[in-house]
Amino acid sequence: MQNETHDTLLEWQSAQHSHDQRNHSDIACLHKTDRLKHYGLHFAKYVGRLARGEADPISVERTIVDTALVCLSAANTLHQKLDLPGDNLLHKDLKNDNFKPLADAAGRFADACEKIDHMEKFVEMARTSNQDILNWVFSAIAANELDIEAAMKTRRSELADRQFYILD
Repeated sequence: MQNETHDTLLEWQSAQHSHDQRNHSDIACLHKTDRLKHYGLHFAKYVGRLARGEADPISVERTIVDTALVCLSAANTLHQKLDLPGDNLLHKDLKNDNFKPLADAAGRFADACEKIDHMEKFVEMARTSNQDILNWVFSAIAANELDIEAAMKTRRSELADRQFYILD
């Protein structure tokens, strides 16, 4: 993960924004707070996948990629410039079944989304938990020796193939 830079993260966010505008207009047209709630549900879904382990038909690697993509989408909605995790934030002993840091961050993201309905402060909590989700993603990428750039490109292509649009 030493090759990743802040510019890389910005490129990933930009690519995700373009993908979302083209392939997820049903979500992109929602109010920002509704989009955040949607992303919170995605994070909960991914924690559930990991909790089921091998009983879930979707691989750990795909769950990591899906989590990364939604994290980028959430950052764009939050007007958040993501940061690379420092070495002290990486979970060096992360195994395929160590999803507690993700569960914690996803729970805090859900807490932020719940605060929206009560008109309480939520943006900083959402940003902090989203950054923590990204930190988990980077740890999981390293633990699973995943080529995240290639995997994100492949996953975006799969998602785009599910959509039907007539382009000019």
